[in-house]
Amino acid sequence: MKTAPTPAPPDSADGRAADTTAPRAARRVPVDFGRKVGVVRVAGGRCSLRVDVRAALVCLLLLAVSAGVGILALGTGEYELSPAQVTEALFADVPAKVHMVVIEWRLPRVLLALLAGAALGVSGAIFQSLTRNPLGSPDVIGFDTGANTGALVVIMLVHGGYYQVAAGALVGGVATAAIVYLLAYRQGVQGFRLIIVGIGISALLASVNTWMTVKADLETAMAAAVWGAGSLNGLGWEQVAPVTVVFAILLPIAVLLGRRMRILEMGDDAARALGVRTEPTRIALVVVGVALTAMVTAAAGPISFVALAAPQLARRIARSPGVAVLPSAAMGAALLTTGDWLAQRLFAPTQLPVGVVTVSIGGAYLIWLLLGEARRQ
Repeated sequence: MKTAPTPAPPDSADGRAADTTAPRAARRVPVDFGRKVGVVRVAGGRCSLRVDVRAALVCLLLLAVSAGVGILALGTGEYELSPAQVTEALFADVPAKVHMVVIEWRLPRVLLALLAGAALGVSGAIFQSLTRNPLGSPDVIGFDTGANTGALVVIMLVHGGYYQVAAGALVGGVATAAIVYLLAYRQGVQGFRLIIVGIGISALLASVNTWMTVKADLETAMAAAVWGAGSLNGLGWEQVAPVTVVFAILLPIAVLLGRRMRILEMGDDAARALGVRTEPTRIALVVVGVALTAMVTAAAGPISFVALAAPQLARRIARSPGVAVLPSAAMGAALLTTGDWLAQRLFAPTQLPVGVVTVSIGGAYLIWLLLGEARRQ
């Protein structure tokens, strides 16, 4: 007696059997992420990277804007040059005078504006993500002021050089971050509590900075006041090299921590369930954000409001659900490059500190942001 073959189990509601002969790749169902996403595969498909197409295009657009403003800045001044002459000076042999103006005098300032703006944008994105609040930037929380305090101590008491000031800014920023973090910690760190404690510490340190400036001799006080306004005037290749090295080290770390940063926004319980060690990850993000802010403060003084505005502007242009590292970096570079060019040209031949321009623009942005938050209440 022959036994009837067992039918294949149904694969769907209509009872049709699954096509087991079809290749596995052909049976994959694409995932709808709600946005156009591209997938980059490397190492023979063993590693893949998901790329938000709109965010990538926004980054490219902002970098193009930064490059355009940079070329404009390289050509404007007492010795005017056309964009074609600037491009030729960057990539070909030119007369010694043109080379000196473009490469030796103006290019370091443009590069520092790009690097410092990108660093502030990344730092702002980190702290706004950690606090889950658009006001959570290092200059509002007080880390910027702490770095300023550390640098002022070195300038006024030690009379140190560039690298000593950089070390002082880093120590001051990290110490301030540790104090704010410990005071705000209560069975975890809440974003609103971190901001409130940071504002209080920032006000205290600002008064200490003012007291040190008043007590210093006239020459030192004037130098500290000019530096404290945040300026790229007079900076050269001596400052570009260390800023480039530090930024090249910290940016990949921030990008790698970016995915965990987004998971932390879901809450500590959800992050732990997904395998993220919340406190070590949060501390690592704080250290990276403070180091980026301290690096900029050491090179150019405290430049306010770029870290506050860049992540939110990038998020709105990219229409992303939250702040992201690379769009924020591109927006910060565009903002500071444009702000520095305006600082040079608005009251020419007098050059304003770029911090004056960013404070003016950032103050208007902060009022707009607060009004927007009040309407949502």
